[in-house]
Amino acid sequence: MSILTVTAKGQVTLRKDLLKHLGVHPGDKILLDKLPDGRIEVRSARRTGKISEVFDLLKREGGPSLSIDEINEIAARGWTGRR
Repeated sequence: MSILTVTAKGQVTLRKDLLKHLGVHPGDKILLDKLPDGRIEVRSARRTGKISEVFDLLKREGGPSLSIDEINEIAARGWTGRR
């Protein structure tokens, strides 16, 4: 566990060992998520996840489920200008 000191301006500085653990470098962004009970989660904003994490990115609740054939048909209509 690390203890950080809050400055008069309300700022904290993460030590190099913590930044190295996160895999962040000067100029990188860090994400903070507020969790219950006054806790926060700190993580790198770098996109270092797996490609499989992107698959549901555009999925909408209650949205249509289309087969590959249906998707190809819609795409072909779009390219030809037919509706």
